[in-house]
Amino acid sequence: MCENFVFDDIRPYHDSEVNQQINIVLNDLEFQRILKKFIFKDDKKFDEVKQLLSGIQTIKELQGKFMYPLIENLILKPTTDGVTCTGLENLDITKSYLIISNHRDIILDAAILNYLIFREGLHTTEIAIGDNLLIADWIDHAVKLNRAFEVKRNLPVSELMAASRNLSAYIRQDITERNISVWIAQREGRTKDGCDKTQPSLLKMINLSNEKSFVEGFRELRIVPLSISYEIEPCGISKVEELYKKETEGFTKTQADDLKSMAYGLFNSKGRVNFAFGRPMKVAIDEMDKKEQLSEKIEALADYIDQRIYRNYKLWPNNYIAADMLRKENKYEAEYNLEQHARFVGLINKALETINGDATRIREMFLLMYANPVINRENLTNPNGYF
Repeated sequence: MCENFVFDDIRPYHDSEVNQQINIVLNDLEFQRILKKFIFKDDKKFDEVKQLLSGIQTIKELQGKFMYPLIENLILKPTTDGVTCTGLENLDITKSYLIISNHRDIILDAAILNYLIFREGLHTTEIAIGDNLLIADWIDHAVKLNRAFEVKRNLPVSELMAASRNLSAYIRQDITERNISVWIAQREGRTKDGCDKTQPSLLKMINLSNEKSFVEGFRELRIVPLSISYEIEPCGISKVEELYKKETEGFTKTQADDLKSMAYGLFNSKGRVNFAFGRPMKVAIDEMDKKEQLSEKIEALADYIDQRIYRNYKLWPNNYIAADMLRKENKYEAEYNLEQHARFVGLINKALETINGDATRIREMFLLMYANPVINRENLTNPNGYF
């Protein structure tokens, strides 16, 4: 199917390239500076890690010897109160899947996903990453060493369709021919207001490589909706600040802002974290096919993915507190206690101290970011009977 497509400019590195690319990264002065400043601050430990990495030959070895312990010991243990996972039992370890999730953090969403999968002894997924984030050579090398493939953005219209077809073909080939699972976010960019929505344009892109019927083409991808939930938004204050500045100043994000968000996501407190895997989609796709227009089928598919993400999303006390505070009511008071309420008010106050502007509007935005998952759960619908 994919013989006419060229993937070398977007694919992850092969095992045969791993050692060479690792050593290129290790010799990058900026990479060395970041590793020493933020992760391995002890020179002796840094030298030990450098020696370990320089001898690694395969991606599996890299993930097992370096990435898994790095994520567990230097990120998750210091910055979370535990990571839980449900639904992996719904997946057949002999099959590949297209995992579509909500998107809350630039790095952590995919990193924790593969950490959890690796912990269960499964093959890690390949990861879609926008080329707007590959803002340094070492980042480009590092993500492709960790099974990430590149999504080209901001292309001229004349090039965009060809790039989209190529990307679509790559994803389909991974799943249907190479038996490799793929993770992709439901939208371009992170959700900043807490209201997770699947972009139909994403599903249209995926369908570009479909040479079969709507049902056959999407069913062979074995779509798994994944709900990612952080008790404390790792970049909560910066997300609200960005939304507020866009609303009041016409704010435009820069590469420096992306770098800050990556760092905040890795090292800020996140509280408890939950990843909930839904069941692979089957019957629902048949129901969507009853609609007349392809665009209507795509819209229905996007809505279904949203509904599954909302239903499986782990709601924390902070979410219920925000919903009650936003509405000035006590509907969910059984879901939290006074201590949890006080801690959440502390988060709000920190946001108000950090962000300059209209305190009433900033407070409302902060509350919405946490309350929207509750509102989405309340508004769950089942109009077509295929849940």
